[in-house]
Amino acid sequence: MERKVVAVCAVVGFLGVLSAALGFAAEATRVKVSDVQTTTPGECIYPRSPALALGLISAVCLMLAQSTINTVAGCICCKRHPVPSDTNWSVALISFIISWCTFIIAFLLLLTGAALNDQRGAENMYFGSFCYVVKPGVFSGGAVLSLASVALAIVYYVALTSSKSPPPTLATPQNQGIAMGQPVIPQQSSEPVFVHEDTYNRQQFP
Repeated sequence: MERKVVAVCAVVGFLGVLSAALGFAAEATRVKVSDVQTTTPGECIYPRSPALALGLISAVCLMLAQSTINTVAGCICCKRHPVPSDTNWSVALISFIISWCTFIIAFLLLLTGAALNDQRGAENMYFGSFCYVVKPGVFSGGAVLSLASVALAIVYYVALTSSKSPPPTLATPQNQGIAMGQPVIPQQSSEPVFVHEDTYNRQQFP
């Protein structure tokens, strides 16, 4: 069981680090305002950028990490734990909720940044005196939240596997409900018993 936990944590941790690294790489290669050229008013020429592919792959790695840890550990909402005072169970529940919240935000940030970098050639995306580009921090924010999501997912999995098992139920004695007592022996009378003379004679001398 311990080898399985270590293997799952290693795979999920690698996917999380890879997702974060790709997110930071997408942040570094995103299309900036200085990279966009303008020709006529209302037209912007966008250069090619690997941020689109990096953002998409980062989102896919994050989704694989989250789905892997939840498939192996299972949904905590579908399980019934009879020991509410277990600390590991409480840590697992909190980590599970925060992990899913950070996962949703990180996934949306990575996809949004990738979609907004899908601009090639001349586009009519000119607003006022600026061309429309991705704001700084979208990919990096998604990368940081990816690490947080995967780390919390690993904490959730480890805490859930190390939580206390329910206490064993005591077997009910088979003889429960059966009254035990001493055998009742009839009290013998100490008074002499008189036998008729004829009966005694017949028994002794047939």
